[in-house]
Amino acid sequence: MSEWLVLSLAMAAACAVVLSIAFFNHRRIGEDDDPNETPDVIEYMTMMIGVIYAIVLGLAIAGVWEGRGAAQEYVRQEAQALHEISVRSEVYPAEVRARIRSDVDAYVTHVVGTEWAVMADEGELTARGAELLERVRRDVTDYVPQTDHEGQAYQPLVDQVAVVDDMRSARGDSAGATMPGVVWFGLIAGALVTVGLIFTLQIRRSFREMLLAGLFSALIAFLLFLIWDFDAPFGRGISATAEPFFQQFPRLDLGG
Repeated sequence: MSEWLVLSLAMAAACAVVLSIAFFNHRRIGEDDDPNETPDVIEYMTMMIGVIYAIVLGLAIAGVWEGRGAAQEYVRQEAQALHEISVRSEVYPAEVRARIRSDVDAYVTHVVGTEWAVMADEGELTARGAELLERVRRDVTDYVPQTDHEGQAYQPLVDQVAVVDDMRSARGDSAGATMPGVVWFGLIAGALVTVGLIFTLQIRRSFREMLLAGLFSALIAFLLFLIWDFDAPFGRGISATAEPFFQQFPRLDLGG
């Protein structure tokens, strides 16, 4: 059985149970019952729905903000590992060292100059970036250390290449939108229900009530926009930046 069918049946069952209880309870009440003597449940339900929706909005904002922070950390670790490769290759012969640093610079230049825009527009990495990283890997792993000093530097360099590869993959996984469509459906439906419940309280046309209703609706719209903006860590306004690459490779003309 599909999970969506299970969800639909569960929601329908919950509504049916509540409505059935309300129906039979209404038939049990006598004709002399005065509803004005009982608390108005509308205000309580409106308040609870607003509180529940506020919690959902808070969790959604926290989730996308955490995803953006993680994406920025992937970039920082990738840039740091590339910097370590460039620096630690100092112990190798001049020709090998120059080749490693040249390929690292080419990879960084491609990531910042080309791949970053592709991540923002298409939510994926480039094949060229993978080729340049593979070239760096070959530079490091194919060289056979000639001295003990070079041998001691070999494994740390290989480890740093693995870190770059891992962080690059994590960066690619974070490039697109992360919020599932069903969550967006719940957020938008919840916003419509929450704003719509304003009218169940018999809102009047006084300036104060209209102003508060407008501000409340605008606040929900702003929070939804904030979630949408954070949802793509590399593709929208408040996005992760390439600043770690600028800091670690100031000698390159990266435009930072």
